[in-house]
Amino acid sequence: MCKTELSPEVFEFLNGKELSDKQHEAMMLMTVGEDGWPHNAMISVGEIVALDCQELRIGLWPNTTTTSNIIRTQKATLVMVCQGKVHYIRLFLKRLDKTPDSHYVRERFSAQVVLAREDVAKYAQIISGINIDLFNEKEVIERWEQTVKEMKE
Repeated sequence: MCKTELSPEVFEFLNGKELSDKQHEAMMLMTVGEDGWPHNAMISVGEIVALDCQELRIGLWPNTTTTSNIIRTQKATLVMVCQGKVHYIRLFLKRLDKTPDSHYVRERFSAQVVLAREDVAKYAQIISGINIDLFNEKEVIERWEQTVKEMKE
């Protein structure tokens, strides 16, 4: 099924709340490099927040390939597994001004959902996507919470 907004379960997952409970989930943020090839990067719940079902905010480390690709093309695709479905979410991104008093330097983007597609396997249950374990859980989750708060501003 294709639509132009996030499903309720994806919105709930990306709502910026209970980050500690979501710390093990990683998603793929796909862009296109200058060479025309896909570029994949992992993104966590501490770098993305859904403001509503049509707009997200993304905060990325500056000077990365992914950030440069987004600045150049204004496009990305978010790929994630949520509640037994793979979600492919095409985004049109607009660079936001830097927040002068940010605790953590990030390039911030407003991301409009252009297309959201869900995929399931008829022959198997999709149980997870990329799972991670944080080295310093307390420190990382505190950083995520601050970053998500600043992205909502």
